[in-house]
Amino acid sequence: MSWLLAFVLLTLAGSGEEEPFMRADYPIRPVPFSQVQVKGGFWGKRLEINRTVTIPLAFRHCQETGRIDNFVKAAGQMPGPFRGLHFDDSDVYKVIEGASYSLAVQRDEKLERYLDELIAKIAAAQEADGYLYTARTVDPENPPEVAGPTRWSNLKDSHELYNVGHLYEAAAAHFQATGKRTLLDVALKNADLLVRTFGPRGRHQVPGHQEVEIGLAKLCRVTGERKYLELAKFFLEQRGRGEGRALYGTYYQDHLPVLQQYQAVGHAVRAQYMYAGMADVAALSGDSAYLPPLERLWENVVGKKLSMTGGVGARRHGESFGDDYELPNKEAYNETCAAIANALWNHRMFLLHGDAKYIDVLERVLYNGFLPGVSLGGDLFFYPNPVASDGGYRRSLWFECACCPSNVTRFLPSIPGFVYATRGRSLYVNLLLPSVARVELGQDLVTIEQDTDYPWQGDLTLKVGVQKETHFALQVRVPGWARSKPVPSDLYRYLEERPAGLSLKVNGQPWVGELRQGFAVIDRTWAPGDVVELHIAMPVRRVLAHPQVRADVGLVAIERGPVVYCLEEVDNGAKVSSLALPDDAELTSQFRPELLGEVVVVRARGLVGEGKAREVMLTAIPYFAWANRADGSMSVWIRRK
Repeated sequence: MSWLLAFVLLTLAGSGEEEPFMRADYPIRPVPFSQVQVKGGFWGKRLEINRTVTIPLAFRHCQETGRIDNFVKAAGQMPGPFRGLHFDDSDVYKVIEGASYSLAVQRDEKLERYLDELIAKIAAAQEADGYLYTARTVDPENPPEVAGPTRWSNLKDSHELYNVGHLYEAAAAHFQATGKRTLLDVALKNADLLVRTFGPRGRHQVPGHQEVEIGLAKLCRVTGERKYLELAKFFLEQRGRGEGRALYGTYYQDHLPVLQQYQAVGHAVRAQYMYAGMADVAALSGDSAYLPPLERLWENVVGKKLSMTGGVGARRHGESFGDDYELPNKEAYNETCAAIANALWNHRMFLLHGDAKYIDVLERVLYNGFLPGVSLGGDLFFYPNPVASDGGYRRSLWFECACCPSNVTRFLPSIPGFVYATRGRSLYVNLLLPSVARVELGQDLVTIEQDTDYPWQGDLTLKVGVQKETHFALQVRVPGWARSKPVPSDLYRYLEERPAGLSLKVNGQPWVGELRQGFAVIDRTWAPGDVVELHIAMPVRRVLAHPQVRADVGLVAIERGPVVYCLEEVDNGAKVSSLALPDDAELTSQFRPELLGEVVVVRARGLVGEGKAREVMLTAIPYFAWANRADGSMSVWIRRK
């Protein structure tokens, strides 16, 4: 079931008074993931591994670690105490969300039956008034200390609202994918409890870990009910105000009202979930007051706090942002969840403004910040993602705090929803990956088929399918790296700043036009069989960091297309800290179909040792593929000679 159909069904079932309100939304609308079919290629392989390996594995771990049994115990159907951490409910919800996305792409009766059974357990665990938090319900008289003695008594740390935020997201995805209301009804019953409990005439508390704001916005969009959006906005606008409560502080982004915040501080996941929630509220409410602080915060992150890989959250302590230009390498935290939050936030910023710079950051995160968080086989995981290691750092089967692997399961299959978007008579092509999409432009149905071997090659063919001659603007993103901008700030730059070779043809004829906000805008009347061809050269580039990034002074990184590279000891026979890359060494690329699931490697003449260094051949692999073989040292940043 498409998002549009789901929305129409629920809107018709609701009251007509909500209809004018629901006309407010993002000015740019993503083409739903359910209308985009990925056709193999780089991401097709990873989506299939997520479907067949990672999602079943995550459900198994949720069962083995007691996460699912906690719901059964809360329902009074199994004896025993609550087991695990107070936020473990959220992992189950996230895996359900990922499984729902996968169902929308490929039907799986066994998986659908499993979800039906699991959702029944969750529904049984819900209390009569809608409350759902197994850490308390299993044994209300003896909940974990962090949960507080009574409901809502320790929202700073209890994750009561964080958990149900993920429930709401899972419920929206499950309804969208299957048309079933089973989980949606659980979510709405809980959300109605929150509406009755919090607000101007209720409790003036805020969640310690933001997420419920995103979930409430999704329920608003699905149902057309403004009350859910109003509660999300209330939670946001209570932050930093301290009316009748003690402020939580900068770690929780509760130090200033959100409209006055200008620096990304504190826990990186909390912060970026909040920024994403701010974008949702701005779009759905039409409140433009959120836009300036969102842009200030974005500029602070992209200009001063973004790892070369797109990772964020420099400090292990507090899983937090550091100071401006504090971007360590071995010590970098760069939590996988923070990369996902960064991607979600940047996608929303694009939907607000239509500028390709936000997709440039999203793409960097996809290939380099997020992807290392899961092994090539889909069964091992990173929590932090350092950009250098002396060895001994390996992925894990699972974690006691399993937010990252469960987040991987839901984020990967949502990627098709980032590829295309529309605005009026404009169709955006944001990400380059082989796919077929069915797109509604007003009354016209357009199919667009994308054929490419990106990120290894820069050739793209777009076949435009229309029933009759149809006028619209096809906006094809030209990646920032192809325009000599590794990131949309001065935080990183190419040593040689000349643009990559670029050509664009329509039906074999060169396109003559200009880029607008990073997009090639092809505004014309399209006919059946029209074809667009894009070619972007993929030179291997050296990247330098801003001189105020002290960790990278005297170092250089390697990039080809959207992919960041690293040196691994297993390829180079020496500790990578002993290796150096001369500025005059030629960088060449080679496709290696037998290596690491098919990758392009970069080769160059290098030096090993200090003083009388000797020449060696260096081999660099994509950073996302490191730690999939023998243990050893690794570094993205290399000594420059």
